[in-house]
Amino acid sequence: MSEILLRTVRRVGTSGAPADVRIADGLVTEIAPAGTLDPAGPDTEVVEAAGAWLGPGLRDHHTHFDQWALVRRRVDVSGCDSAESTADLLAAVARTGVPDRVLIGHGYRDGLWPTPARRELLDQAAPGLPTVVISGDLHAVWCNALALAHFSALVGRSLEAGDDGILREQDAFDVTGALSQVPDDLLDGYVADAVEAAAARGVTGIVDLEMRFGLDRWARRIHAGTDALRVASGVYPAELDAAIDRGLRTGDVVDRTRGLLTMGPFKVVTDGSLGTRTAAMTDGSGVLAWEFDDLVAITRRAVDAGLVPAIHAIGDRANTLALDVFEAVGARGTIEHAQLLVDTDVDRFARLGVAASVQPEHAMDDRDIADRHWAGRTDRAFAFASLARAGARLLLGSDAPVAPLDPWISMAAAVGRDRDGRDPWHPAERLSALAAWQGSTDGRVSVAVGDVADLVLVGSDPLAASSSSLRSMRVLATAIAGRFTYSEL
Repeated sequence: MSEILLRTVRRVGTSGAPADVRIADGLVTEIAPAGTLDPAGPDTEVVEAAGAWLGPGLRDHHTHFDQWALVRRRVDVSGCDSAESTADLLAAVARTGVPDRVLIGHGYRDGLWPTPARRELLDQAAPGLPTVVISGDLHAVWCNALALAHFSALVGRSLEAGDDGILREQDAFDVTGALSQVPDDLLDGYVADAVEAAAARGVTGIVDLEMRFGLDRWARRIHAGTDALRVASGVYPAELDAAIDRGLRTGDVVDRTRGLLTMGPFKVVTDGSLGTRTAAMTDGSGVLAWEFDDLVAITRRAVDAGLVPAIHAIGDRANTLALDVFEAVGARGTIEHAQLLVDTDVDRFARLGVAASVQPEHAMDDRDIADRHWAGRTDRAFAFASLARAGARLLLGSDAPVAPLDPWISMAAAVGRDRDGRDPWHPAERLSALAAWQGSTDGRVSVAVGDVADLVLVGSDPLAASSSSLRSMRVLATAIAGRFTYSEL
């Protein structure tokens, strides 16, 4: 029997009295006052925690993990405040030499740019080189003429863009999908590095909503030793039939992955995004990807096969549609993002048993864009506290690479609604620290006897931390089933 003895920890959600915690065979088996537990035998690993705070391992409930791993190696243009400065940065990179055949930038946000994107800027920035810049929300790509021709050939159809060179929604997804087609060994190496980085921030589990079904890729990675995360891998409509044919149901554990890999939800995208201005709104603007009857039919097909729906909805019209679908199908699940809600829909989440899977850092990234493009409506944008008061379950995530895969950043944004020294944005919608913590775990607050030992040890009490302290929270150790995946102890 493998055993770890954690000495002198303070448990999150308790009085903070120092305690010793015994872990055996992946479970928390004993908790007692500090100094009262002894090693069970000579093979016991004794870890002196010196008063660190112990909590359940953290979860990111919405990631695009392959994209996150790839973005970490692309040109970050998120700090550029205009089309011209973005093109200038890419031109500087192009002059240093691009090892791949395509110059790829990531993170542009054009909602506040003084002048719009223009294809010719990218043509001039990297002549002779296909150049594509992925928007921060992943719903648009800005291409030069060579990139449009290059990706049209790859996807097998003509990708038409106007003078701005921007492709939106499905065309953009097709381009990012083509960009993801890198050799398995290369991508797996990028993913392994990103998994290690996530573990260093206390993450023990993710929901992976990569558009290309990832269950088999994750099984391969776990077999190869990339085993520092629990992964629930979702599926989209394009591969729904294949998942059903394999008999996959949400929550099923994949064989020979040591319990680390499970089948995730059925993800379907109903509208666009705020940053790309394609969110489906009650004023008729935006893009609605599904008619009600069609969305009901495919959702019911997934539910009947044992898959839990996760419906992407950002605009208020899309959120009403998503809730209507859940009500028609009689299923529970999640609405992913839930960024803008009409008042009458807030109570429906709890009544229908639909969880709000939200990404609080998006509110900080997009507050100025929302104030411009959702003017007069932002009092019901990112309505975290309203949803919590109505009894809805909130699940926090990053939507990485849209925001960094770091649950402390998500909790800080939820608790403070502030960043960079600015005043809180709609502070009435701040979450309590307790609600943000529960939304960032599996729902637990504290560690108790009998729990699976998915754990995080941190330097201070997260329930008493300010938003700025949460953003810089020091993680001392992370463990999955009592196995350390990261440790400074």
